[in-house]
Amino acid sequence: MKLSFVIPAYNEEDLIGQCLDSILKQTASRTDDIEIIVVNNASTDRTREVALSFSGVIVVDEPQKGIIHARRAGFLASSGDLIANVDADTILVSGWVNKVLKAFSDNQNLVALSGPPIFYDLSWIFNLWVHLFYSVGFVSYLLNKFIFRIGSMLQGGGFVVKRSALEKIGGYNLEFNFYGEDSDLARRLHRLGNVKFTFNLPIYTSGRRIIAEGALIMAWRYGINYFWTIIFKKPFTKSYLDIRMKEDKKKQI
Repeated sequence: MKLSFVIPAYNEEDLIGQCLDSILKQTASRTDDIEIIVVNNASTDRTREVALSFSGVIVVDEPQKGIIHARRAGFLASSGDLIANVDADTILVSGWVNKVLKAFSDNQNLVALSGPPIFYDLSWIFNLWVHLFYSVGFVSYLLNKFIFRIGSMLQGGGFVVKRSALEKIGGYNLEFNFYGEDSDLARRLHRLGNVKFTFNLPIYTSGRRIIAEGALIMAWRYGINYFWTIIFKKPFTKSYLDIRMKEDKKKQI
């Protein structure tokens, strides 16, 4: 079973290295069944050069900016049976790859798998609140999946989907720019098999979006778009804050 990592990256020269390093450390003995694709998504910095400095990493250029366009470009360039969608600011938790491969090997009905984020650059107290937020989300996930049977839940910063299932649902939905794209995938994949969210598969990620947007505003946007997507099959919020542009402006000051 081949696992392809697809990593969308827009101006990620500062963080893409630690993401790739964490993947390569866990896949050093699996070179034949692992593929790592970085999608250089209209970057204006050294993202492409940094990614190419890592042995075996494939770089795909996608000039049309946007997370869905980047995911789609990476998927089309991939060849794996499983597609691991991880953000450029993520770091794999120890044993992440082994857990993913075992989960899909043990359950042929599993079509997608995801877990919660752990923010490595925020306090443990804040991460406790994040855990509580996802615990509430987990209850809605159980209700929507097993009671109402209208959808499931995936965490966009780190989820794995079976290639055959993604092809059957027609791939990524270009109607979504940012918010709700993971919920839309979970909703459509739910019709094909088991879409599982588990606290046993966390992933380290940066809290820079929380810092830029504010915790309450971000929780509201993610929450309302999750339910809106599940119920109305479209995003509630189409615009989103480009935190990379804010970061670039700070570097120029």
